[in-house]
Amino acid sequence: MTGADGCGPDHCITCGDDGVPMTVVAVDPERGLALCGDGGGERHSVETALVDPVAAGDRLLVHAGTAIAALVEEPPR
Repeated sequence: MTGADGCGPDHCITCGDDGVPMTVVAVDPERGLALCGDGGGERHSVETALVDPVAAGDRLLVHAGTAIAALVEEPPR
């Protein structure tokens, strides 16, 4: 459902940006960071304190350089 401002439910109400699903490539636990890849093949440094612990291969929802949720794949039915 789209709100009066044109934003859907997947947009941040503060800045209007979307959360982006990313895959953890490498983890730096001492700094609380992970190197993550997005769907377009780009890599980004992501802060992980809100979703720790993380490991290579984990899927995260990232907003503004911060992982805000771990994404759990549901098994096929």
